[in-house]
Amino acid sequence: MLEFLDLLKLFGGFVYLLMGGELLVRGALGLSKHSNIPPVVVGMTIVAMGTSAPELMVSIFSALSGYPGIAVGNVVGSNICNVLLVLGVPVLIFPILTKQEGLGKQTSLMVAVSLLLIVMCFLEPITFLDGLLLVFILVSFLVLTMRGAAIMPGLDDAEEEMEQTFGLPSYPSHIAILIVLGAVALPLGANLVVEGGVGLASSWGVSEAVIGLSLIALGTSLPELATTVIAALHKSSDVAIGNVVGSNLFNILAILGITALLTDIPVDPQFMRFDLWVMFAVTVMLWIYVLAKIRIGRISGLVFLAGYFGYLYTIYQSVL
Repeated sequence: MLEFLDLLKLFGGFVYLLMGGELLVRGALGLSKHSNIPPVVVGMTIVAMGTSAPELMVSIFSALSGYPGIAVGNVVGSNICNVLLVLGVPVLIFPILTKQEGLGKQTSLMVAVSLLLIVMCFLEPITFLDGLLLVFILVSFLVLTMRGAAIMPGLDDAEEEMEQTFGLPSYPSHIAILIVLGAVALPLGANLVVEGGVGLASSWGVSEAVIGLSLIALGTSLPELATTVIAALHKSSDVAIGNVVGSNLFNILAILGITALLTDIPVDPQFMRFDLWVMFAVTVMLWIYVLAKIRIGRISGLVFLAGYFGYLYTIYQSVL
């Protein structure tokens, strides 16, 4: 009975997170259009950070509640999920091209930031100064992008896809309602996800880190998966791969960075034995695809999906 309630909390939390993230992004995009904010600013802040809001809320709540395994596992697991699942599913519908302008530089940054995270984890805990460094890199990247010195592929297209798919509010009162509802739903959802995840970890006899790496990471990656599938249906490769690269960068720089500014984050040794290296391996794999300009097609998608389910089996094999 308790396990069912924990699953219900987890499911309900994901519903709140997805709903809150969508409402917040729609409201913020409506506000940006109403205020004539430049599209590049909208793409790099509202769209990218808005779709990462579920991960941010879950990581902050879990770290402040004394469950750091969920906070780190959520980020590491989400980055693994983004490459293997979020790219693996849409290429079964339509192949993804890797020739977009600026994509090589952004994936190179993604590799560098992933390596930096590994170093920070080995020097654990992840402290306030570490968080300050991550946020500084994020802000510097945003500034360079806004000035045109850096490019994040697919963000303008992502904004257009969201507007076509969901529609945007135009009246100030509607914009305010959406932003407030989104801001309320996100922390409520995060609290339910953390409570449900901790309860399931206890019931299943696994660590909170495993739950963070799998169920919670998968659930908080649903917005990215939805965006890439919609992009594949519209045959827009820029949105799909730009969304994954942007999300992985924000997961490390913004989510762990902001969480570390609020509290020190201890790192479970199991991350350093296996999961961080899986995350780094799939990041380098995507980097190679981009540098070699290899099209990601159905065969690659099947390999990605097999790799993801193989990863899930490996982290759960001790309790199967």
